[in-house]
Amino acid sequence: MARSFEFDPVNSVSVGAEGQPGQRQFFLQIEGSGQRAILDCEKVHVQGLIARIVQLLETQGLESSLEGAAPPPAEYGQAEWSVGELGLGFHDGRELFVLMAREQATEAEQDPESLATARCWLRAEQILLLARQAMVVVTSGRPTCSRCGLPMDPSGHPCPAANGARLIV
Repeated sequence: MARSFEFDPVNSVSVGAEGQPGQRQFFLQIEGSGQRAILDCEKVHVQGLIARIVQLLETQGLESSLEGAAPPPAEYGQAEWSVGELGLGFHDGRELFVLMAREQATEAEQDPESLATARCWLRAEQILLLARQAMVVVTSGRPTCSRCGLPMDPSGHPCPAANGARLIV
C-alpha cells in the first residue's frame, strides 16, 4: 500500500521530466513538514496544472504571468507512486492554495478510499513559481508541428493536415 502525504507547510514544490523528448517521465517533487515525496505524473497533468494555476491566480486578483524567472527543473529520484488525479483549489479561510494528488488506481485497488493521496498547502508565490517552472519543463520537449499542432519526432511525423484530414483555423 502506497503512503499518503500531508505537506503543511510546503517548503518547496517543483516539477521536472526525466528522459528524451517523446519518452519523458514527468514528476512532482514536494518537500515540507520533515518529509519529501516524488510523484510520477503525465505531461497532461502538468499542462492542466499550469492552466488551473493561472485561472486561480487571476480569480484571486494575483499576478499570473508565466513570464519571468523560473527555478531549474527538479532532479528525478525514486517515485513514491504515480498520480491518477491532480487538482488545485484555493482555501479562502487560510488564504492558501491546496494541491491534491491521488494515486493512480490499479485493477487490484478500485476503491478510491484505499488510494494514497498527497495534499500540499502553498502560498501564491510558490504556486506562481511552480507554474513558471512547469511551463519551461513542458515546452522543452518535442517541437510541435505548425500545421497540425501535434508533437514531432526528430525523424518528423505523419501530419494529418498534410492530407487534409485535420484543418487548423
